[in-house]
Amino acid sequence: MPSKPPVHTVPHGDGWANRRAGSSRVSKQFDTKADAQAAGRTTAKRERTEHVVHKRDGQIGERNSYGNDPYPPKG
Repeated sequence: MPSKPPVHTVPHGDGWANRRAGSSRVSKQFDTKADAQAAGRTTAKRERTEHVVHKRDGQIGERNSYGNDPYPPKG
């Protein structure tokens, strides 16, 4: 079974939102980054996938994996 796409916490308008990689639509909008990040983390943990948190300028600020990470890590 293929893994689910990562959950991205991204700036959206005047607030923040979560969306799936490859999707143009957001799942829900939040007023604060902390609220969006908490909801994204919960979704990523539930679905055992990666959570990618972006900065206001769109760059990736943080990545957390809640899936089956290989051990030992490559490289």
